[in-house]
Amino acid sequence: MRHSLIRVIPQSEPRLTVTSNRAEATPSVSSAFIEANTVPVLLSELQQEHIIPVYVKDNEPLISQADFIRTTQEISSSVFSGGQIRAPQIRCSHPIKGRIPEAKDKPADQLLDWEKTLYYERMMFLLEIPSIINTIDGNQLTLTIGGVKAYNLDNLYNRKGAAEHFKVFIGFNNLVCTNLCVRTDGYLTDLRVNHVEQLYAGIYNLLSSFDQDQHLRQMQALTDYSITERQFAQLLGRCRMYQHLPSEKKKSIPPLLYGDSQLTAVCRDYYRDSSFCKEEDGSISLWKLYNLLTGANKSTYIDQFLDRSVNALDLASQIQGAVQGKSTSWYID
Repeated sequence: MRHSLIRVIPQSEPRLTVTSNRAEATPSVSSAFIEANTVPVLLSELQQEHIIPVYVKDNEPLISQADFIRTTQEISSSVFSGGQIRAPQIRCSHPIKGRIPEAKDKPADQLLDWEKTLYYERMMFLLEIPSIINTIDGNQLTLTIGGVKAYNLDNLYNRKGAAEHFKVFIGFNNLVCTNLCVRTDGYLTDLRVNHVEQLYAGIYNLLSSFDQDQHLRQMQALTDYSITERQFAQLLGRCRMYQHLPSEKKKSIPPLLYGDSQLTAVCRDYYRDSSFCKEEDGSISLWKLYNLLTGANKSTYIDQFLDRSVNALDLASQIQGAVQGKSTSWYID
């Protein structure tokens, strides 16, 4: 059964406008989609106040984080033409601070703003498309596009033309909790390009080929299955054990990317989360379990965030197969 995604937006809501072929709209009022070690940054700040790293050997600039965002906006407005697209939510981490040469001898506390330089090594952004929406178990999901640019993945000691690394995704954002839902076919984990034209092509191919309905069906199916309190306890215990298994044993088990701090948050929220906690008998639906995992993922650093988001859906689907009796899973009997 195909899900209907398009809804009519009331006239009181902000509408899509296009300036210089790029989508501009009201920013989302959602809470942060990622929290760990990040700060919110405006696109105008990235464009006007942050320096751009260069290749050491020829002093040529890399593709800027702002250009990455603007390129994604342009493609999004083309692929989803006529839809409302909100202004980007941007989170940055790992600031690289500097100063202009004229201020090299000044004490740090005497530096003027114009004498300081700054860029963030890692940046992640989201573009929400609230005109494309669906509901699962009473939770509204809106189509979301975004990416990660982390300069630490690039070889800055090279010349212009060396491959630059980008991460790009398309998925859904759960508006109840701002949890990001991403699956494998909506994620380019390592898009390597030499120039903006290649970046444009890679993003366009991902967005134009993404199967929204298949992603929604996979998540909707999680609402039909639950695990008991005993099974949840076994799952959590096996997840903690996984990191300490011998390497040979790990090869036969689907990987788990969540660490102890995220698993602790899942256990805590199993009892306390207002939207996704257990039922009175201790059981919990796989949809709620999945959202506990994506909620715990907010404490992840930018460079691991998307991989763990995909891993959460993979794990929930594995457990679904075991509950259905269609497959076995080491994580749950």
